[in-house]
Amino acid sequence: MEFNEASVGGGAEEEEAPQVISEVEKSKIGIMRAVVEREDPSAKLQDVDDFMIRRFLRARDLDVEKASKLFLKCLSWRRSFVPNGAISASEIPNELAQQKLFMQGLDKMGRPIVVGYGGRHIPSKGSLEEFKRFMVYSLDKICSRIPGGQEKFVCIVDLEGWGYKNSDVRGYLAALSILQDCYPERLGKLFLIHVPYIFMTAWKMFYPFIDPKTKKKFVFVENKKLRTTLLGDIDESQLPDAYGGRLPLVPIEDC
Repeated sequence: MEFNEASVGGGAEEEEAPQVISEVEKSKIGIMRAVVEREDPSAKLQDVDDFMIRRFLRARDLDVEKASKLFLKCLSWRRSFVPNGAISASEIPNELAQQKLFMQGLDKMGRPIVVGYGGRHIPSKGSLEEFKRFMVYSLDKICSRIPGGQEKFVCIVDLEGWGYKNSDVRGYLAALSILQDCYPERLGKLFLIHVPYIFMTAWKMFYPFIDPKTKKKFVFVENKKLRTTLLGDIDESQLPDAYGGRLPLVPIEDC
């Protein structure tokens, strides 16, 4: 397999108006609410807006049965994995100490920009369970900062310096599962930059587990095209200073 933009999807994404719910979607949202409440009477769907229900529907091509199953699975997982409703910083000290995830600015579509440094992820300094808690902590933070009128975020994953000590296929698969199953349709685009050749060993194991919709959002960026590619989606005034922009990166715990 050739690992380039064309093979992954080139970051192609649907141009959908986030705040416009079609009549078909409205009908299916209503049906899905009834299905979920029938299957899980404890589900408090009055606290869940239509846009969240729609994200699960869109993740399953508006198939109510499949989307309801995914939503119910997410509810059950959240109750057991996040019993207090949120993950606190005190539960993920080793992950935060690695200073590997940041936020700053908005892209041209108004989506928050997240920057992750793969070369700073040291799985031996933590545990898989702590990493999963870190993912939930981070995704909750990111989603809480998505502006009104938008539902997604974009991510830059910088793999400069990535080596075998950073390889964590179990962690990557756990993160992917959490993102796809519990935060569906939140990722708008993911840029992979400064990708070393040895990373492809891990990618080959990881790639088959990415669902088709998510695959379309991955963009491998050549070093010589880095700035022009990022500026295609992000204005220079919003681009992190680490990539020639004007905004300093802010650690995820300070966002």
